[in-house]
Amino acid sequence: MNAQGIETHRMASARTDAVGTRLTTPRNGLATAALTLGVTGLLTSVVFVGGPLAVIGLILGIAALMTARRTGAGRGKAVTALVTSALAIVVSGLVAVLVLWYADQTQECYRPDSFHQYTQCVRLHLDGDRPASAHH
Repeated sequence: MNAQGIETHRMASARTDAVGTRLTTPRNGLATAALTLGVTGLLTSVVFVGGPLAVIGLILGIAALMTARRTGAGRGKAVTALVTSALAIVVSGLVAVLVLWYADQTQECYRPDSFHQYTQCVRLHLDGDRPASAHH
C-alpha cells in the first residue's frame, strides 16, 4: 500500500469531532484475549488442555466485561468469551469424568501381554455379563 493509501486507511478508521480532532474507537484488548482463550479452550477441551486455558479465559472475560462497562468497548467479545470459556470448562470436566470412569471399568486390563488381550479384556469389562462369543 502506498503512502496515500495508508493515510486514507487511517482517516477511514478514525472519526473526527466538531473541532476536527481525530477520535479513535476505543478497544478492549482484554476482551480479544479472553475470546481467543475461550475459543481455543473450547476447541482443545477434549484433550484436557482446554480446561486451564478456559479458566484463564473466564477470568480475563470477567475483567473485559468490567472494562466494557467503563469504556463501552468490547462487550460482545467479553460475553462471548465468558460463554465459550464456561462451555470449555464443562466439556473438559465431562471428558475427565468419562476418562476416570473408563479407567475404573478397565483397571484390570492394564497389564496385558498384547494389544489383542487388552481389547478383549476391555470388551469383557465394559459389556459386563455378555459372553465373549457374542462380540464376534
